[in-house]
Amino acid sequence: MSEPTRRTLLATSAASALTLGGVNFAYADTPGGDRTETVGGTLPPGSPDYAYLPVEIPRGVREIHVAYTYDRPPVPAGTQGNALDIGLFDQRGTELGGRGFRGWSGGARKEFFVRADAATPGYVAGPLDAGTWFVALAPYTVAPQGLAYTVTITLRFGASLPTPRPVYPPERAEGRGRAWYRGDSHLHTVYSDGRRTPAEVAALARAAGLDFLATTEHNTTAGHGAWAEFAGDDLLILLGEEITTRNGHVLALGTAPGTFVDWRHRARENRFGRFAREIRRAGGLVVPAHPHATCIGCNWKFGFADADVVEVWNGPFTPDDEVSLAAWDGALATGRWTPAMGNSDAHRDPDAVGTPQTVVLADDLSRKAILAGLRAGRSYVAESSAVSLAFTATDGRGRTAGIGERLRTAADEPVTVRLTVTGAPGRTVRFVTDQGVLHTAVLPAGGEGTVEWATTAAYATYVRAEVRHPATLPPLPGALAAFTNPVFLEAEEVSPGTR
Repeated sequence: MSEPTRRTLLATSAASALTLGGVNFAYADTPGGDRTETVGGTLPPGSPDYAYLPVEIPRGVREIHVAYTYDRPPVPAGTQGNALDIGLFDQRGTELGGRGFRGWSGGARKEFFVRADAATPGYVAGPLDAGTWFVALAPYTVAPQGLAYTVTITLRFGASLPTPRPVYPPERAEGRGRAWYRGDSHLHTVYSDGRRTPAEVAALARAAGLDFLATTEHNTTAGHGAWAEFAGDDLLILLGEEITTRNGHVLALGTAPGTFVDWRHRARENRFGRFAREIRRAGGLVVPAHPHATCIGCNWKFGFADADVVEVWNGPFTPDDEVSLAAWDGALATGRWTPAMGNSDAHRDPDAVGTPQTVVLADDLSRKAILAGLRAGRSYVAESSAVSLAFTATDGRGRTAGIGERLRTAADEPVTVRLTVTGAPGRTVRFVTDQGVLHTAVLPAGGEGTVEWATTAAYATYVRAEVRHPATLPPLPGALAAFTNPVFLEAEEVSPGTR
């Protein structure tokens, strides 16, 4: 085992990258057989975010196989231990933007392979061209003792098979025309750190009553070609990626097939706008995920200026979702309107696909229409397909606005806000404005009912609705069962003498 040396710090990003001593399979073309090299070293506390291990690949290689291990020494309570992620870049390099990207598994796998005809889920099949490849090591956290690791690289020689052409799911399903469609847009499978296959996730989505789902693997789009056979007239499958940075996670939602967005940057580098533009150029939405999550690196720190939608509710409703909801509502009160959504972020059993789900009003069941509805905020979030909402605001002249829309009316014109609920027995309805919760009512035991409240545009800048479970720790409210995006009330300017 050889000890790599630190050679240089690459200026690929302010979160600098360390280049380790390389591995050189220095021999002539080999018609068959395997060659294996093992290297190791120790990354100290405070290491750069990424360390790249160069691997010289000769001609004639049909497969590269990489395995790694690292130590996990005991640490005092409150101190982070070791966690080391891994990925691969080919001879095109490691520059920011991912031109040489060939796969990422984070900490979910301890080994992977890449061939021309196949690859471990999360990795990109394709030619193994000669040149300098790079095994990417990412010390997520490092114990005070340092992070000792070993990497074993095996090259297998011989003729390669052709690379199959990927087949992607269609961008349109039959649907029901203009209607409310249910979806879960944050899901993981074996193509990143999930434990379910695409077939299993698609079956669970159908069982949850969903009309669409989105695949959003961590830092890889290698699984985009694995979904086509599971789409159908009853299920639209959108493609995307969860970009997992050290300063928060963001969904590239509904991007064109194969769109890869780099994650190797921090908020201090002021580069996020570049990647947000890449997502939009690929036809997708920029959706900060679980912005107030408490896991390391999960809390969103890039701001919301580039966000199209924000994931306010992630998985079973928890206190960090309550914080996200309050922060989103606070932004509404200042006039910063970013539509909200909710997703399951399901990885494995017992994570429930479709808990929660976003219900969006769209012109049809297509990628373009679903994304347009989400971007406009014509949506609400429900804990399951059993819960349905209808929410409107109507003024005295009969003008009506729905979720995500604006009702222009005289400042003192009475406005009736109306919420109809099904599937929420004994839950509490709350109407929320920029002042706070101004009206509550308990639904009947059967779970169906309509709640009305009167206000004016002078009194409420917006009104949104929540449906809550009974409180378990009063005066704190119970967990959400559903909530809507707001209806905005805009006071018309009235000329003198016109009234």
